[in-house]
Amino acid sequence: MSAGSEKGDSSPLGATPSPDGVNFSVFSRHATGVELLLFDGIDDTKAASVVRLDPAANRTYYYWHVFAPNVRPGQLYGYRVEGPFDPSSGMRFDPAKVLLDPYGCGVMVPSAYDRAAARRPGDNAATALKSVVVDVSAYDWEGDVPLQRPSSRTIVYEMHVRGFTRHPSSGLSDKTRGTFAGLIEKIPYLQRLGITAVELLPVFQFDSQDSPPGLVNYWGYAPVSFFAPHRGYSSRRDPLGPVDEFRDMVKALHRAGIEVILDVVFNHTAEGDHSGPTLSFRGLDNATYYILDADRSRYANYSGTGNTLNANHPIVRRMIVDSLRYWVDVMHVDGFRFDLASILERDESGSVLPSPPVLWDIESDPALAGTKLIAEAWDAAGLYDVGSFVGDSWKEWNGRFRDDVRSFFRGEEGVIQAFADRLIGSPSIYGHEQREPEQSVNFVTCHDGFTLNDLVSYDRKHNEANGEDNRDGADDNRSWNCGVEGPTEDPDIDKLRTRQAKNFFTVTMLSAGMPMMLMGDEVRRTQGGNNNAYCQDNATSWFDWTLLAKHADVHRFVSLLNARRVLRDVEHEEKRVALNQLLLQEDITWHGVKLGEPDWRNSSHSLAFTVRLTMDRTHYHTILNAYWEPLEFELPPVADGGRHPWRRWVDTFLDSPHDIVEWEQAPAVPGRTYRAEPRSVVVLFADLEPERRS
Repeated sequence: MSAGSEKGDSSPLGATPSPDGVNFSVFSRHATGVELLLFDGIDDTKAASVVRLDPAANRTYYYWHVFAPNVRPGQLYGYRVEGPFDPSSGMRFDPAKVLLDPYGCGVMVPSAYDRAAARRPGDNAATALKSVVVDVSAYDWEGDVPLQRPSSRTIVYEMHVRGFTRHPSSGLSDKTRGTFAGLIEKIPYLQRLGITAVELLPVFQFDSQDSPPGLVNYWGYAPVSFFAPHRGYSSRRDPLGPVDEFRDMVKALHRAGIEVILDVVFNHTAEGDHSGPTLSFRGLDNATYYILDADRSRYANYSGTGNTLNANHPIVRRMIVDSLRYWVDVMHVDGFRFDLASILERDESGSVLPSPPVLWDIESDPALAGTKLIAEAWDAAGLYDVGSFVGDSWKEWNGRFRDDVRSFFRGEEGVIQAFADRLIGSPSIYGHEQREPEQSVNFVTCHDGFTLNDLVSYDRKHNEANGEDNRDGADDNRSWNCGVEGPTEDPDIDKLRTRQAKNFFTVTMLSAGMPMMLMGDEVRRTQGGNNNAYCQDNATSWFDWTLLAKHADVHRFVSLLNARRVLRDVEHEEKRVALNQLLLQEDITWHGVKLGEPDWRNSSHSLAFTVRLTMDRTHYHTILNAYWEPLEFELPPVADGGRHPWRRWVDTFLDSPHDIVEWEQAPAVPGRTYRAEPRSVVVLFADLEPERRS
């Protein structure tokens, strides 16, 4: 222990400031020596001060700790850790490398940051990422708390912080484009669109150099810290700027009634495989933090990115739960979407646990009660848990909703029964669990895959710009180009593509479950057919704001759909009514072109159904025609004897503004049939008079 420093405490982990200095604590079971490095500037070639920890005085159990007097928030620091370098036994200590604190709440990136230098032998102090001491209590929340909006009144907008405002057409200054501050400036747009929650692609500090040569990691699925907001998304350059700017964004979104859900990556890190860089976890305690292969010099790769976090190890479990608590308690976020969540079911050998401790730790933590937990219930090694993810409160990305809805609207055969199941909350998948309808997160597109415009504009992926000869990205897209591959000047094809987009939106918003839409789909944003734009930090991925005028009709359509969705009744959620019970309570009748005669044959491309909602005394009749010819559908009589006729809310075949109308201005539908034009969706309703009270 160096002169002037003190023993310190093992708890809490990380860097904890006080009026007299900062307590530092870090875990390493197998280390033989630890040094705390204090830097004056991010581009300094060496530490201004080195505090060597005494194993006798500065280690309790496997926690290395020291108190550094007179150190203040904003201080840059890192660790060097000594220990055996024996890859065959899983040990990869390298005392030449500067390591990030796993619990560090801030990260600074030197101008000469070099991922390769963390892979090569030798000292990398000049080019290494550095942790930042942060006083998380020094912020005025002005009474803000997480919103805890009912899931039945939630519409999720999956978006990329940088991509949302980085395009020059955003109209923002060079300083704020692509930042948390830039997102704040666009909140009025989100309010007008009618979404109620933003789901942000990863905002934890990630390594943008974890990408193919000449490209960058744009999506952010390459974490190096689970507590620090990504510095590249801050308009502020000071060490503490990103933490406060992120909180400014959360506070502003909450004031607008919009929740913040974070896409979190607890399945792998940016340290990659056995040839990857030593940035933090590998150099602190490789065998603790990662699942190793039978050959312990190699990593198990259930993530598809080179390594897999050992999530059910007690130390890693604690870090994951502590991270989630931090983002809820300190940063006020409302929920999390867990990338490749099925990996969290695996033990240190990679076997699937029937009752994974980390998942129950998350679900049962009282600090996380009321927080939205959403699982991407699969991993890259074939584990697929949609409908069977462990836990009582987790919601799931319903990949089968995506696939079956896509298949129906492109005219495939043999999907009619699965499609009908998706419309009513996928009871074939979720009914056995006696859970609420919102367990199913319904989506047609997300960041991973085609945008909605490209789904209706391309038959095949076009990923050549990624540098992998178009081998990367999914091959099964269930897309249809409507007759021409890519952009077209043919007005009929463009009109069909717009209609298909509206069909997808209508079904997503009206189906039972929690709907999610992708940033820019509401203005037909394109990626030029690239269905894996993870490395495209350019106009391919950015939101082009000129599309708002070009496709104003689609934007208007989505806004009116959303406005009605958020008025849905939530009594079933408050009473914890399961999906099966709700389907029994609500009167649903299926039809074909003839009333009460649905066509369930494999060759069927059309369906109609009537729903009688007892709560708000409204009847809905929906017609879905994926056939390439018009069909005449019989209409059911309205139950009150026809005093309140069917009124047309949506007909996607009609031109704007008739494709969707304000609820109160919906025109009456004469006659006993309705002609549904090719590849269209029609939604009719009848508002019945409230029952008279005696």
